[in-house]
Amino acid sequence: MTAGMNQVRKRFRSYGVRRGPLCAVAVIGASMLGTIGAAPAAIAADVQSKQWYLDAMRAEEIWESTTGEGIKIALIDSGVNASIPSLKGQVLKGLDATETDGTTDDIDGHGTTMAELIVGTGAGGGLKGLAPGAKVIPMRMADEDFEKKHKSNSFDGSDAIRAAADSDAKIINMSIGGELVSYQEKEAVKYAHGKGKLLFAAVGNTGHKANKPGYPANYPEVVGVGATDREGQVAKYSNHGDFVDIAAPANDIPRWCDETFTKYCDGDGGTSAATALASATAALIWSANPDWTANQVLRVMFESAGRGDDWKPGTVSNYLGHGIVRPNAAINRGIGKPGDPDVSPLTNERTTSGGSSDAGAPSEEGAAKDDDTGSSPPKSGAEDDGKDTDAVAAGNAEDGGDDSQLGLILGGVAVVAVLAGGAFAVVRKRRTA
Repeated sequence: MTAGMNQVRKRFRSYGVRRGPLCAVAVIGASMLGTIGAAPAAIAADVQSKQWYLDAMRAEEIWESTTGEGIKIALIDSGVNASIPSLKGQVLKGLDATETDGTTDDIDGHGTTMAELIVGTGAGGGLKGLAPGAKVIPMRMADEDFEKKHKSNSFDGSDAIRAAADSDAKIINMSIGGELVSYQEKEAVKYAHGKGKLLFAAVGNTGHKANKPGYPANYPEVVGVGATDREGQVAKYSNHGDFVDIAAPANDIPRWCDETFTKYCDGDGGTSAATALASATAALIWSANPDWTANQVLRVMFESAGRGDDWKPGTVSNYLGHGIVRPNAAINRGIGKPGDPDVSPLTNERTTSGGSSDAGAPSEEGAAKDDDTGSSPPKSGAEDDGKDTDAVAAGNAEDGGDDSQLGLILGGVAVVAVLAGGAFAVVRKRRTA
């Protein structure tokens, strides 16, 4: 394995203490991450009280209609600890793409957190998933620390994507990323998309610094997910650019501290957590509409997403993409129309198998998904303007779900995001082939 190949393959894990040799992601020191200590029962109870976004999304109301049953999500990550109480019965047989010990055990806690955010039952007081009726299929990848200790497969990422494509998972969650393009990965993504899979990936956590496009989020076939805070503001670290397609809550979300699974830590979830919640949103919508294609699920996600008062119709934000996920608006309020099952809402190109695009991925030099010509076409068939607040605001359990009490701040952030002391216009260009 050459040094260059090794460099392409390494990925950031964008949660809490953010890792990554390629992306120069800012590392949050241990002093900035508080631990939720004491006995396990106390730890877990405290964790659920901190899942503010579930109330904001009206999860209990969504679960009266669907919990994601019948949907499987391939989780390409560090593995999953299937023995923790909230994941018992939620994890299916997966793949050790590292080709080391043949297991899918979690090597650092990251993948287990992602799995819980998607399908956790909350048993034992652990994290509650947004789509607890769904199941996850772990596809284990190595990280830099693991590779220092084990001789592992150089193409674990692309192999994991292809295995996910060949599985019966409908959704592929990739809370991972890096800055360079891999031919093997690019082709694997096209293969998975051609088989009708819906792929989500984290856009990265250097928005306040280098802000370089990340892969696989920047491939045309992949939905790039950005991060927001409790108020619906763009998280300062969330990468921004024409590779952002949608956003989801990420800040102040507990995580497993490490591979010992003895405690949760406080900290921002990064675009990893946002990606998990976007995948869970897709699982809920797909479960409620099992005959839809990936294109239709994604189109409804886009059309039902939360947008601000000043959001100009027919544009897409460099920070929030089409907006912030609102599963309740899509499922219980019927916002968004599925449209043509064979046209991709990412590229507006006709596809095969409800998800395959004829458009090629970016060049090895890392060309962006978009060009500088034209603007995004107006959304068709949306039944509201996306300005209500049932998606992402912190909310108060005593408010009884009244939208007016949620305090969502979207208007300003949809048009102007204030990052690092400066204001940046966020209207982006149309995604093209």
